[in-house]
Amino acid sequence: MNTLIEMQGITKDFIQNDEIIHALKETNFVAEAGDLIAIIGPSGSGKSTFLTIIGGLQTPTTGKVLIGGEKFSQLNLKERSQVRFDKVGFILQSSNLIPFLKISDQLFLYNKIKRNKPNQARYESLIEKLGIKKLVNKYPNELSGGERQRVAIAKALYHDPMVILADEPTASLDTSRAFEVVKLLSRETKEQQKATIMVTHDERLTEYCDKVYQIVDGVMTRKK
Repeated sequence: MNTLIEMQGITKDFIQNDEIIHALKETNFVAEAGDLIAIIGPSGSGKSTFLTIIGGLQTPTTGKVLIGGEKFSQLNLKERSQVRFDKVGFILQSSNLIPFLKISDQLFLYNKIKRNKPNQARYESLIEKLGIKKLVNKYPNELSGGERQRVAIAKALYHDPMVILADEPTASLDTSRAFEVVKLLSRETKEQQKATIMVTHDERLTEYCDKVYQIVDGVMTRKK
């Protein structure tokens, strides 16, 4: 198997009112190519901390994160940012779109930064699969919450990242759209041999996942 994500002895502590909060207790975790993995658990249990450490948005207190075999968490900020830009796709609950860019330009922004040609076939495929073809000339403030979220998913997938990190990606979608999105993530993960980690409160979605982990009070356990 091809290991794309590995966490070795990861912990994360915060200091709050002179008290140490153990947000994530010692965690070892592996995601292989082709794995769609769900992370479930109550609010405040450490799920988002887990995800942001994998994505290099937070530094662990102890331990290390490897992405594609590279010691990601031990890189400096600039190096981490470059790996994240090239190899990681983030799908955030807030959609995180740029307000002054049309939807088509949201996806092609990657090409402008990299100074390479747009992948038109990839673009056409994603906007069709996610049902956003009629939205490409609109701005984010002209879209509903669910439409913005589908655009955010297309944006995260467009540059063909090795790793997809999704924090409640279906929270603003109705049930049918939510299932469609998870099926799309599953296909993308399998066909392109990515590793996808999805934090979700909707346990119905876990039927499409290869593995399910639960985090409670900073402790991760395997459920499936």
